[in-house]
Amino acid sequence: MQPYTAPSDPSDVMRTLADPTRRSLYEAIVTRGETSVIDLTRGTDVSQPAVSQHLKALRAARLVNERREGRNNFYSATPDGLAPLVDWVGHYGAFWRDRMTALRTLLSEIDPK
Repeated sequence: MQPYTAPSDPSDVMRTLADPTRRSLYEAIVTRGETSVIDLTRGTDVSQPAVSQHLKALRAARLVNERREGRNNFYSATPDGLAPLVDWVGHYGAFWRDRMTALRTLLSEIDPK
């Protein structure tokens, strides 16, 4: 198993979480903590092989870690997995805050009420 390193490109994270099934699996792992493939498959309409493929994509995007114990695989969320996405949103959040402030000023000049 490779040591965790955060992806440098937020598009990896966005692309991975764009799939609703993958996003649901990721949310389940974050909510439950470390969990097995069996537990992730139980109660869903998704087959075990499909869940495993989605988990492979989550691992490739460095959003989850895998731990093997005997014949079982357990997954947990990586602490900094969303960091590239958070950084990206933070960068553009400042951009949009400035634009919204300017828009608010412009609108109050047009219609001072």
